Amino acid sequence: MTVRTLAVVSAGLSQPSSTRLLADQLAAATRDELVGYGEQVTLHPIELREHAHDIVNHLLTGFPSEPLRQVLEQVTGADGLIAVTPIFNASYSGLFKSFFDLVDADAVGGRPVLIGATGGTARHSLALEHAIRPMFTYLRAVVLPTAVFAAPEDWSGGTAQGVLRTRIARAAEELAGQVHRSAPSSGPVDPFALTTDFEQLLRGGDA
Repeated sequence: MTVRTLAVVSAGLSQPSSTRLLADQLAAATRDELVGYGEQVTLHPIELREHAHDIVNHLLTGFPSEPLRQVLEQVTGADGLIAVTPIFNASYSGLFKSFFDLVDADAVGGRPVLIGATGGTARHSLALEHAIRPMFTYLRAVVLPTAVFAAPEDWSGGTAQGVLRTRIARAAEELAGQVHRSAPSSGPVDPFALTTDFEQLLRGGDA
């Protein structure tokens, strides 16, 4: 049985967080779809608020703490990524953007990504298309067609209702299908790995 890994990034600032709630429900639905394909699934939930200070320190110093390094490796080594942010001022949160600024530009190329967002009004849903999708497109990830936005009225007792439930199911089906059709991840990219062998180095590089 193939083991698949999903990194589930949520950038909510409060506890409890509707952003984390949406991320968890997307992850659970995707896991169920992959199990239906006969895959074994490991989820890596990543709550960015727990790493906020380390993210800022990394931006200032250029070096990650050990916990943040592990989180970055979970993202770059996963078979698929679920990324959910609250919407502030018609765009992703600063914490969300700062974290993905630390992800190597080539590390998620070709990786399937399911994007989601939460906000106080459904008008903020446009940020998924004009801000979040372009960011992952720039990173050359495969951004799935269905993006999921959740407003306060979409929840009832912590459970997705109506259209939101339908979109979660559709997005999870798309992500699971894309992951299932892809080769298993070989793990995070080593930024210090040699791209030439020792003999080439002795000859003066790639020439």
